[in-house]
Amino acid sequence: MFRVRGVANLSLDGKGRMSFPSRFRDKLVQFCDGEIVMTADPERCLLIYPVPEWEEIEDKLMALPTLNAYARSLQRVYLGHATEAQLDGSGRVLLPPPLREFAGLDKRVVLVGQGKRFELWDESTWNEQFDHWLSAAADKEGMPEELQQLSL
Repeated sequence: MFRVRGVANLSLDGKGRMSFPSRFRDKLVQFCDGEIVMTADPERCLLIYPVPEWEEIEDKLMALPTLNAYARSLQRVYLGHATEAQLDGSGRVLLPPPLREFAGLDKRVVLVGQGKRFELWDESTWNEQFDHWLSAAADKEGMPEELQQLSL
């Protein structure tokens, strides 16, 4: 089973490579031999999946009805930008220029473990969004009933 959690502030090198922290790298190598898929997310971050986890998502996206405009939009974003990569011996991965540009990734980035995947954010965008998410979490109005029953 693959599960990641936690936040890591990182830097991209001059070639656009990112080094996975050892706690994440070790899990990726053990789970999928370091084979990952990166793709765009509408919130302007990148999603990074181990290949086996991505293939489950990919199957679900491909099963969506192609005549549905919303489904086609999702397919274009997620499937259209999906890029396979392999961690090198040092646990680095090259982030493709189109994906770096899409997410506004330059030098300082934030890698966030989200269970079965990672999110990769530009550091300043992450900080701005995090403040927004904190404010939204404090506002209980409109909270789905399922969350009202959640105990943390």
